[in-house]
Amino acid sequence: MKMRIIRAEHAGACYGVDRALSMVREAVERYGAPVYTLGPLIHNPTAVRELEAIGVFAIDSVASIDTGTLVIRSHGVEPSVIEEARVKGLRVIDATCPHVSKAHKSASRLTSEGYSVVVVGEAGHPEVDGICGYAGADCIVVSDAKSLPEHLPSEHIGVVVQTTQSEQTFDDVVKTLRDRVDDLKVFDTICFATQLRQKAAAQLAGNVDTMIVVGGRNSGNTRRLFEISSQECDNVHHVESADEIDPAWFSECASVGVTAGASTPESQIVAVLDRLEELS
Repeated sequence: MKMRIIRAEHAGACYGVDRALSMVREAVERYGAPVYTLGPLIHNPTAVRELEAIGVFAIDSVASIDTGTLVIRSHGVEPSVIEEARVKGLRVIDATCPHVSKAHKSASRLTSEGYSVVVVGEAGHPEVDGICGYAGADCIVVSDAKSLPEHLPSEHIGVVVQTTQSEQTFDDVVKTLRDRVDDLKVFDTICFATQLRQKAAAQLAGNVDTMIVVGGRNSGNTRRLFEISSQECDNVHHVESADEIDPAWFSECASVGVTAGASTPESQIVAVLDRLEELS
C-alpha cells in the first residue's frame, strides 16, 4: 500500500522571514555585495549558505565592519545596536519582523508605565535579547512557570513573550503570576503564524504514523514544533534537509505528516515532500 504523505495545513516560512529574505536580496541588488547581517539572517543553515553565495555574510557584532550595508535580521536587536551602527556610518536596513517589533513596543510601554518586565522565552536567544533591550534594567527572562524566581523585581509586573513561544508555556507563566502579584499587565506577543503552525502540527501528528519536522536545528520555533509533535506521535524526526531522511523510518508506516518551522523556505519543504514520494 502506498504511504500517505500529508502536509500540515500551516507550515513553513512566515511573513517576517519572507520579508527579511526579500529585503536582503534587494540590498544586494541595490548596493552590491558584500551585505552583512548581524548574526544569521534566519535560523536556517541551508538558507544562510545560499545567501553567502550571493554575497551576504553574517557577522557577530557591529565592531566587525567599518563600512557598508548592515541588515538587522528578523529577530531584531537592542536599540543601542542600531544606534551604534548608525553612529559608525553604516547603511542600516532594519528587517526586524513586525511581530517582534510589537513585542519591543509592548516591553517599552510597560517600562514607561513603571512595570518590571517578565519576558517569557529562551534566555540568550537573539529575539529575547532584543526584547530585553526595551524592557528595562530589572527585566527577567523565564523559560516556563517553574523558572520564575522566588523574589520578583517589584509588585508591579508586566509580561511579554517571545513571538515563537508556545501558548501553553505563556499561559502557565501568566496564571502563576496572577496568584502572586496584584498588579499584573500582560501583552500576548506570540505571533499568530506561530500559533497556526503549532496547532496544525499537533493536529496532524495525532493522526499519522510518522512525523517529519523540517527546519534548522538552531531554530527555536522549529524545535517547538518537534516537541509539540512528539507529544502526539511516537515517531517524530527533525531534519534540516531531504538528504537526512532515512528510509528505515517508514518500514511499517502507512502515513507520514510533514510540518516546517517559520524559518524554513518553501523549496526545502518541497524537497522533503519529493523525497518522501520517492519512498512511498
